[in-house]
Amino acid sequence: MPAPTAQEALIYLMVITSAADRDMTDVELARIGDVVRTWPVFQDFDEQKLIRVAQDCQKLLHEEKGLDGVLELAGKVIPPRLYDTAYAAAVEVAAVDLEMRIEELRVIQRLRQHLGLDAATTQAIERVTKVRHRMLT
Repeated sequence: MPAPTAQEALIYLMVITSAADRDMTDVELARIGDVVRTWPVFQDFDEQKLIRVAQDCQKLLHEEKGLDGVLELAGKVIPPRLYDTAYAAAVEVAAVDLEMRIEELRVIQRLRQHLGLDAATTQAIERVTKVRHRMLT
């Protein structure tokens, strides 16, 4: 399998976050699609490739390096200036169902470490994501 593009690696990070609890919900899958359709970083990404990219990520997770391999690969192909965007995309998927399970939190924590993001940045991203997902009732 060839190395993923930066956009594909961003999708990998959303997929591993969604799959962390071994239950990729329809809501999480829909949010991944929404992010790909609406975030500027995916402006020229062909949405028809989304399922294939998610399947490629699943294959990588089953290889010897597993999650660490996906995180390393993503860190190599995503430009450092987009590390906060990568983190935001993963948090977006984790927060969409209004509860972050412990498995999702662990993946988010490992992602934060792999990308070397500072606490202030990650806390700001997490806070904004929570605020954006609040409901009236």
